[in-house]
Amino acid sequence: MASIGFIGVGKLGQACAEMVAEVHYTVGYDVNEVKPENFEMVNTLEEAVVGKDIIFVAAPTPHDPKYDGKAPTSHLPNKDFDYTIVKEILSKVDAVATKEQMVVLISTVLPGTVRRELAPLITNTRFVYNPYLIAMGTVKWDMVNPEMVMIGTEDGSETGDAKELVDFYKTIMQNDPNYIIGTWDECECIKVFYNTFISAKVSLVNMIQDVAEKQGNINAEVVCDALANSDRRIMGPGYMKPGMGDGGACHPRDNIALRWMAEELDLGYDLFDAVMLSREKQAENMAKRLMELAGDMPIIIVGKAYKPLVEYEAGSSSMLVGHYIVNEGFNLHYYDEQTGDIPKQDILDNPAVYLLAHNPEVTYGEQLDTVPGWYDNHNVSDCDTALAVLTGNGSELSFAQGSIVVDPWRKTPDITGVQVIHYGNTRGAV
Repeated sequence: MASIGFIGVGKLGQACAEMVAEVHYTVGYDVNEVKPENFEMVNTLEEAVVGKDIIFVAAPTPHDPKYDGKAPTSHLPNKDFDYTIVKEILSKVDAVATKEQMVVLISTVLPGTVRRELAPLITNTRFVYNPYLIAMGTVKWDMVNPEMVMIGTEDGSETGDAKELVDFYKTIMQNDPNYIIGTWDECECIKVFYNTFISAKVSLVNMIQDVAEKQGNINAEVVCDALANSDRRIMGPGYMKPGMGDGGACHPRDNIALRWMAEELDLGYDLFDAVMLSREKQAENMAKRLMELAGDMPIIIVGKAYKPLVEYEAGSSSMLVGHYIVNEGFNLHYYDEQTGDIPKQDILDNPAVYLLAHNPEVTYGEQLDTVPGWYDNHNVSDCDTALAVLTGNGSELSFAQGSIVVDPWRKTPDITGVQVIHYGNTRGAV
C-alpha cells in the first residue's frame, strides 16, 4: 500500500482521490471545505506532502470567467491559461518535499509550460506531468477505466519515474489502458489536442445538422452514421452524433488557449478560432429556429448544465443558445433539476416551445449506469426510463397541448397534441 497525497480536492481531485483511497492510504488538502467519502482531509499543505510516496496536484488553470463558453468568446482577445495557483502550490510543495517522493501534476497546461515555467519550481523532488482524460458525471468511472494514461517526464523515458507511476496505476485500474509515455511537452500536446479534436469533430457534425436544416431533404443521422462507419479515415464513431454544441469546462477553454498559442508561435493560421466561431454560429442558428417557432410562446430549454446529470454550467451549449434568445427579447426559461432551474407551474401548464438539450442515452451510453444514486433520486430504474424523464415522456415533465418540442437528438416519438420536430432531419422518417 502506497501513501498518497492530493493537493486540490475539487470537482476533479476529490473523485480521483476517493478512487485511489479504495486501494491506498490517501489524504487530501484544499483551501475549501471538502467532505470526502473515504479519505482524510488534512489542515495544511505540508501534511499532504510529508511522508507521502506520490503527491498529486490537481489545481485549476482557468481563464477569466468571461471565457467560460456560456456566451460568445470568439470576439475576445487570445488568452493563455492562468497558472498562478499551480505555481504557488508547486513552490510550496518543493519547500517540504524530498528526493524520494514524486510530484505528479494532473492539471491541463499548454505545450512547453512545464519545461519553461513549472519544472524549474521543483528542485527537491521528482516531477511528472500526468493529465487526466475524465468527464464530469463519470469522473470515478473514467479514473479507473481510462482510454489511455499519459505520463510525461523530462526525457520521455519508459523507465524510472514513468515505470513507477505505471506500476502504481496498475494497482487501481479496472481495465487495461494504453500507457503513453512521452516528454512533458508531448503529453501537454496530447491533452489539449485530444480535447480540441473532439471540439472540431462536434463542430463538423453539427455543421451537417445546420446544412440539413437549411437545405432540406436531409437526415443528418444518415450522413453522420455513414461517416462514423468510415473508421479508417474518420477515426471511428465517437462524437459523430449531431446535436448540441461542444461544452464543458475544458473544451472551449482549451480551444481558446490554443488560439493564443497559434498567435504566439506565429503559425499563420488559427483553426481554433474557426472552431469556436462555428460553435457560436451553430448555437445562433438553433436559437433562430426556436424563435421562429415560438411566436408569442415562451421558450423552455430542457437542460441548462453542459451535459445531463451534472450541475456544472461551464461551457454550456444550452446557455449559449439561450444567450442569443435572450438578446432578441424572447421569454426564455430553463428546466434542469441539477442546476435548480424549474419554471413556474403556470408556464408549464400552457403551450411553449421546448428544446430538449439533454439526452443521457446519447451522452453516456452504457456509462449511464455508473452515475451513483441518480436512478434512485429520480424514481427510475434504467436508461430508457431516465431518457423518458428527461425528454418529457416521464413523470417529471409533460408538454401542454399545442406545444412544440424540438429534439436535436432525434429520439422523441410522436406525442398527441404536440408538434415534435427532429432538428437536423428535414427528410422525414427513414
